[in-house]
Amino acid sequence: MQGLKRTHYCGDVEGIGTTVTVGGYVQKIRDLGNLIFIDLRDREGIVQLAFDDGTDREIFKKASSCRSEFVLMAKGVVRERESKNSAIKTGNIEIYVDDLRILAKAQTPPFEITDDTNVNEELRLKYRYLDLRRKVLQDNLILRGKLAKVARDYYYENGFIEIETPMLMKSTPEGARDYLVPSRVHPGNFYALPQSPQIYKQLLMIAGYDRYIQLARCFRDEDLRADRQPEFTQIDLEMSFVDVDDILSMNEGFVKRLFQEVLNVDIPLPLPRMTYREAMERYGSDKPDTRFGMELCDLSDLVKDSGFGVFSSAIEAGGSVRAIVAKDAAGVLTRKEIDKLTEYVRGIGAKGLAFVRWVEDTPACSFAKFMAEGELEKILSRTGAQKGDVVLIVADKNKVTLPVLGALRLKIAKQLDIIPEGYNFLWITEFPFFEYDEDSDTWVAMHNPFTMPMDECIPYLDSDPGKVAAKAFDLVLNGVELSSGAIRITDAELQQKMFRALGLSDEEIETKFGFLVEAYKYGAAPHGGMGFGLDRLAMLMCGADSLRDVTAFPKVQNASELMSGAPGYVDEKQLEELQIACIKEERAND
Repeated sequence: MQGLKRTHYCGDVEGIGTTVTVGGYVQKIRDLGNLIFIDLRDREGIVQLAFDDGTDREIFKKASSCRSEFVLMAKGVVRERESKNSAIKTGNIEIYVDDLRILAKAQTPPFEITDDTNVNEELRLKYRYLDLRRKVLQDNLILRGKLAKVARDYYYENGFIEIETPMLMKSTPEGARDYLVPSRVHPGNFYALPQSPQIYKQLLMIAGYDRYIQLARCFRDEDLRADRQPEFTQIDLEMSFVDVDDILSMNEGFVKRLFQEVLNVDIPLPLPRMTYREAMERYGSDKPDTRFGMELCDLSDLVKDSGFGVFSSAIEAGGSVRAIVAKDAAGVLTRKEIDKLTEYVRGIGAKGLAFVRWVEDTPACSFAKFMAEGELEKILSRTGAQKGDVVLIVADKNKVTLPVLGALRLKIAKQLDIIPEGYNFLWITEFPFFEYDEDSDTWVAMHNPFTMPMDECIPYLDSDPGKVAAKAFDLVLNGVELSSGAIRITDAELQQKMFRALGLSDEEIETKFGFLVEAYKYGAAPHGGMGFGLDRLAMLMCGADSLRDVTAFPKVQNASELMSGAPGYVDEKQLEELQIACIKEERAND
C-alpha cells in the first residue's frame, strides 16, 4: 500500500471537494478510450473511480490494465458525477483518482460476482470465498453479526453472565445422533460434541450463577434440509427462581429490542400464546404460520354414521374426519391439481383425500353417492364453504389427520399466494411430556428428559403417560420454530422417576446422568431456560430461503463442505495414535 491509508469505505464516500482513499475489488470497468470508469466494491457498497486525459499517464495506464476482481487502493478528490446512478448510495458522486495501487491481480472468476446470479449453488459453494463477496450474502452476515451483538447487549443489561461450556463432553441422549471425537489419552473412549449445553447450564444454576447466557456452538449428526445444518449457533440461556411467565416475558423483551434495532420493526407485546393442543386442532402443526386462516374443521360428528366407509371406519378406530377450505380456489385447484394434492398427502402418510369442489351451482363431491340427503349441506355449512371454494378432507387417526392437513394447508397457501408479509410470533405452551413410539412400543420424551411436568400431571406419570403435559414452550415465527425451552426438574427423586418412565435402568441412569442426579442432592434452585436458533432467526430476518444464506461456510445435504472438501481421510499414523481402524465396506460383484 506504500503509505496509503484508507479513509472511507466505498459505500460511505461523501463530501464534494474532499480527498479520500478507498480500497476494494473491481466490480466493473468501462474503458471509453480517453475516459475510464471503474466501479470499486467493498462490504459497504460501490463507488465510481474516474480517469481522463488529465490523469497522470502511468496511473491511466494502470487503470486500463485492471480487470474484474483486481484489488485496488485509490486516492483522489470527490466530485459530482455527470451521469448519476440512483441504484447505489454514492450514485451522485465519483472519485477523480490521482493515485492508484494494484494490490492484487485476479484470474477471471468462475462466475460473475453479482447479486442476481443464475449460477448453480454447488459451484458457488465450491468457490464460497468468491460467493461471499456478493452484496446479498455480505448484508446477511452483517445482519447476523448485529443480531449477536444485540443479544449480548440485551442479556448483559438484564443481569446475565456469559459463560462458556465445554465443546468436548460426555455423550448423553438428547434426541439426535452425536458427533463423536476419539480420545488418544483414553483409548476406546470418546467425547461427544454438544448437541446443546443443556446439562452444563443446569449445573451452572445449581452452582448459583442465577442467569447464564452463551452464544453456543451446537452439533447434531442428522439429515439436513434448508433450515438445518450439522453445526449451528444457539443463543442459550438459563434463569433461576423463575416460572414460565418470567422466561417468556424476558425473551419477549429481547425479540422486541432485536427487531427494533436491526430492522426498525415494532413487535407488539405481549406475544400471543396458544397451547399445543389448540395449535394442533386449529392448524395441524405445533409451529403454525398464523399469518393466514384456513383453519382445520372437525367433521367427525357430522359423518360418523355416514355411508362412506372411509369416514365411519376412521372414527370407529378412534380417529377423526377433518377438513380445510381453500377460499375462492376452485379456479386454481382443478381436478388435475386435486389429484396432485392427493398424491402429495399419500406421500406424507394419508390414505387419500376427499374433496368438494364448488364451481357450478351444484358442488362436485368425490363422495356424494355415499351421503344421505342433507349431509353434504351440513358439511358445507360447518366449513363455511361457498361457491368458488374447495373443501379438502382427510380421515384417519389424529396423528395422521392433523399433521397431514397442517402440511396441506401450508402447501395450498403457498400455491395460492395468500400468505401476507410480516412477522407473526407465537408461543406454543403445554406440550405433551411423552409421545408414543409404535416402533419400539414405548413412551419417549417429546422434549429432553430434564423437563418439568405440569404439577397437576405428576400423578399420571406411572398410570397414564399420555395425559402428562410439560412446562415446555416453543417460540414460533411465521411457521418456523425459533426456540425451545422449559422449566427443569430440580428434585432428584422426580428426575430418577422420569428417567425410569422413559425406560432407563438404574445402571443406565448412573452411567449417563449420575453426576447430574448427584448434583441435585446438594440443593438446586428452581430454574428454566431456552435457546434461540440464531441461524434460523437470522434467516427469517434476512428473508433468506436457506440457512446456507446466513452461514459463512455451510454444509450441503450430505454434510460435506464443498470448498475445503471436508470431511476427509486422515493418515494411518493418526488413526494408530487413536487406536482406531477403518473397516472398508466389502462390495459384492454384480
